[in-house]
Amino acid sequence: MNTTSSTGYAFSFHGAALCALGARALWWPQETTLIASDLHLGKSERVARRTGVSLPPYETRDTLHRLEGLIAELSPKRVICLGDSFDDDRAANSLGPQDKARLSALMQGRHWIWVEGNHDPTPPPLGGEAVAQFSLGSLIFRHIATPQGVGEISGHYHPKASLRGQSRPAFLMDRNRMILPAFGTYTGGLRSTDPALTALMEKQALAILTGARALPCPMPR
Repeated sequence: MNTTSSTGYAFSFHGAALCALGARALWWPQETTLIASDLHLGKSERVARRTGVSLPPYETRDTLHRLEGLIAELSPKRVICLGDSFDDDRAANSLGPQDKARLSALMQGRHWIWVEGNHDPTPPPLGGEAVAQFSLGSLIFRHIATPQGVGEISGHYHPKASLRGQSRPAFLMDRNRMILPAFGTYTGGLRSTDPALTALMEKQALAILTGARALPCPMPR
């Protein structure tokens, strides 16, 4: 728990005391809830199946390894995965026995919530609760941000931002919404300067760059 105070950025959002972690996940201490978005498990399998291009098939292992580390450190009672947890439904069902066992061990004894994404509208029968969106306290969790969202936490866009010439995956936050960076290992990113994000986020929005330390700055436009 001490690690989060030194590497994360603590803030208040719609009455909730949250911490944006440098490890690309969100921590809600009062609810002992860990939130991560866009794991895209099984991406190498989907890419190989659809394009014939073989990527090193280690992204699922690495993504689960990093998730295991956060869960071991924080011991969350609840984990919310904000959609696109799997690269598609077939990739989800193609996870190897070892990966399924690791995921099952992470879920054991926790309230695990799969928010449906555009890549995985039908989460596989691996346990947990599959929902279109999830509400907790004053916050609502969904995969894709909505223009009218208030107290909304989402993913989907894989935002990244640049600070002093360094581009990193980033959280984006304004008064009404927060968009999480992609947690998955084989995920690209959309620059915060892209019109899809500048049109969605308020002018005074904040970017929180991830890495060894979470670094807040005005959202680059």
